[in-house]
Amino acid sequence: MLMGMRNVGGEFVRGEAMKRTVRTLVLTSCAAIGAIAVSMAASGCGAARPVKYYQLTVPGDMTTASDANALPITLLVGPLTGSHLYRDDRIVYSSGETMGTYDTHRWASPPTEMLQEVLFRELRASGKYKTVNTLRSNARGDYIINGRLYDFKEVNGSALVARVAVEYSLRDTKTGETVWSHYYSHDEPVSGKEVSAVASGIDKNVQGIVSQVQAGVAEYFQAHPPAAANPSAKSGS
Repeated sequence: MLMGMRNVGGEFVRGEAMKRTVRTLVLTSCAAIGAIAVSMAASGCGAARPVKYYQLTVPGDMTTASDANALPITLLVGPLTGSHLYRDDRIVYSSGETMGTYDTHRWASPPTEMLQEVLFRELRASGKYKTVNTLRSNARGDYIINGRLYDFKEVNGSALVARVAVEYSLRDTKTGETVWSHYYSHDEPVSGKEVSAVASGIDKNVQGIVSQVQAGVAEYFQAHPPAAANPSAKSGS
């Protein structure tokens, strides 16, 4: 009987020792896993890349006086519509049928907003119109320029290009009639493979398109001068 009791006691001691060993191993493994997780998190934070922002060129002088022969009209520049990709600030790229966006390369503002701002400031700085404003809820004008943006992206193909495609229209607010419209599309060659080179190519592309818009609108008014610009209209004859 005494021997049996000693054997049972020995088994009990060995069982407790094994339990303590298992608990120690589990705790050690958990601590090691935790340390690895912390290390990976710290490594990930340290590897975060800074975001770079790019903007389009706009006229610096917003106080240009109107020309003596400026058209006596108020011109409003409305916002552009477009894909949700171009209402976001991430730079878009495409290759074949696939499109994506850069996370660390972004525009200072969404392309639809930047194009509106550039055209507005270029038209105002030209001094060709009595008043040029952006379209707001309380804005009143004689004509409104609206547009839709189709492409504003890097295109990877046989050559790297910066593609911009946009359609603009001019609407008479009195009649509601669209009196002028034009579709512009151009691929600007890009030298180099850096995103900054693509942004520069898009900027150059935009400047050319905005110049064409200005010329097209000016040509329309030359062919269809506003009635108020006619001196006889002022005298009522």
